[in-house]
Amino acid sequence: MTTTETPANLDRLAALDPVFAQMVGATAKYVRAIPELTVREKTFLCVTADVCQASLGMAFSAHVRTGLAAGVSTSDIRELLRFVSYDCGYHAATAGIERITELEAELGISHEKAEPLAPELLSTGPDAAPSPLPDAVRARLDELDPHFTGYFDLQSRMRTGHGPGTLSERERGLVSLSVDVHYRTLADTFRTHVGRALRGGASPEDVRAALRFTAQFGVTRAWHAWEVLNEILD
Repeated sequence: MTTTETPANLDRLAALDPVFAQMVGATAKYVRAIPELTVREKTFLCVTADVCQASLGMAFSAHVRTGLAAGVSTSDIRELLRFVSYDCGYHAATAGIERITELEAELGISHEKAEPLAPELLSTGPDAAPSPLPDAVRARLDELDPHFTGYFDLQSRMRTGHGPGTLSERERGLVSLSVDVHYRTLADTFRTHVGRALRGGASPEDVRAALRFTAQFGVTRAWHAWEVLNEILD
């Protein structure tokens, strides 16, 4: 639980361990100063880390509450959780959906209902919508396993976006590359997600800022990611 620690959050931590609270406060101050990312993006990166690392207690609650205070809605966070389920796994994202539902009940929030997905986005048969995957990515997946390609097609169709408030391409790229850092998948998928962020309007410095921010969730993971990212961007 770092990023944007409020005095109340730090007081709760201090009651558990005052020295640890000092460490968290100093870390929060340092990463909060990263200028290239919006508060919304920082919230998304925090919640993604929580889900990937199954940290859905005090940290998740603090990150959601901080986002709410900055104008990020629980509907936005639900959209994020639907999106990251692609990479972190539906079991992990389900736990996040359960937790955000509990917080909404606790805070008296009624989230905006998302529009159902169109049938062609859910189909894998002849009535399915075209795959949004780039041809080069599909070819690479076909080399691995055609059934796996079909799975990727389905997942990509379901995440094409369906109305106002969905994640931007830049946000999707930054979030996806952070999942790679958490899971240490720093080969093809990491390069693909960095490319997605760049295509979505992020500059190389914005991508570096996302990794700087993500270091708070595991410095050794970030260290290895820096070695790969610098090769990609240099």
